Amino acid sequence: MNAAWQSSWFYWAVGIAIGFPVGLILLTELHQTLVRRNSRLARQVGLLRNYLLPLAALLLLLVKASQIPAGTVTVRMLTTVCGFLVLVLLLSGLNAAVFEAAPEESWRKRLPAIFLDVFRFTLIGVGLALILSYVWGVRVGGLFMLFEQPFRINDWLDTPTGRGRVVEVNWRAVHIDTGGGMRIMPNSVLATTSFTNLSRPAGAYKLAMTTTFSAADPPDQVCALLSRVARALPQLKADSVPRSKPVGGAEYRTSIGLNSPADDGAAKATFLRWVWYAARREGLHLDDCADDYSTSERVEKAVRTVAAPALRLNTDEQRQLYSCARLVRYGADETVEYVGQVPAGMTFLVAGSVQLTATADDGTVVPISTLFEGSFLGLTALTRQPNMASAYALEEVTALEIDREHLEPLVMREPLLLQNFGHILEERQSKVRQARRGERVG
Repeated sequence: MNAAWQSSWFYWAVGIAIGFPVGLILLTELHQTLVRRNSRLARQVGLLRNYLLPLAALLLLLVKASQIPAGTVTVRMLTTVCGFLVLVLLLSGLNAAVFEAAPEESWRKRLPAIFLDVFRFTLIGVGLALILSYVWGVRVGGLFMLFEQPFRINDWLDTPTGRGRVVEVNWRAVHIDTGGGMRIMPNSVLATTSFTNLSRPAGAYKLAMTTTFSAADPPDQVCALLSRVARALPQLKADSVPRSKPVGGAEYRTSIGLNSPADDGAAKATFLRWVWYAARREGLHLDDCADDYSTSERVEKAVRTVAAPALRLNTDEQRQLYSCARLVRYGADETVEYVGQVPAGMTFLVAGSVQLTATADDGTVVPISTLFEGSFLGLTALTRQPNMASAYALEEVTALEIDREHLEPLVMREPLLLQNFGHILEERQSKVRQARRGERVG
């Protein structure tokens, strides 16, 4: 008996046994009084007496007196019903007290019905969110995040646990394709962490590439090379201008605008590959490494096998070019010559193949011809005219470059050779003109 007096459940049981009938009596009297006065609140008091008070008493009896855990399904269901009744009581009570009982000429009567509906839906949403959160333990932040719509299908997200493209969104989770698998991010987790929508605003995504050169390389020359390579990337956004700057420690950062984060991987791989070739062609030291490919033995062999037949050189003339020629390499898809560029010299293909292209009047790129080992580019270097066609490497290309000042004396001594070069140049320019007019190039 002493144990019962000392237990909290005993006082709760006594309090419910006394308070429940007293509450019923009081609410009954209040309800009858409101009915006699034709009050609009009589219905709400009846709802409180007939439903909410008995359910609340039963709930307290189970949790406090019987000490049933609040996490059981039965208690949660009763709490949900009570919460729903409180919500209904608040809505109907506010409507009766504030709007239905308002004078005819008051602002409450003139208030548009749409505002009342919005208020009701807001109150219902807040009430349901509180019930789901406190009764059922649902983290409703994820639901509110879906209503806010900070991302859509096919947007790219950068989260603390991964980056990828949104492929599915439902009430429970967001499905993100990371490229290496499907990551399922619960809405509740995503709502409590910071993430970046790489696709908002559209077209604003930029790729930042960091490269390291030798401290002895001129910074302006390095920045110009990096920006030039970035401008040639096929993934570059149309109106974007890449910018490169030194950031200290012989490091350089290049900012490249892309159409979509989906182009990130391809742009990064192409940029790093092309920079490797371009740095060696310009004598710069990417990752503090020098290029030792253009050795005297390789140059002499290239002059004998490629340049000499094309230029009809004798042995002495070949020796004159050994010291002024150099071997360079281009990566696959890298531009060898640009349209409108005046070449500084001629380029003889030692290995690989090059595609000549022209741009038609409608903007389409039209192939002109394909050049293989033994062919040459840069004929307009001798005439000091800009190129009418572009050229890009179809694969890794090794080429022998000879400047104009060393070629002119050799070519001018051979009228037949000069005439042959003129025919080749005219043929290529004729194909470019046909392509621009949309005619088929044979």
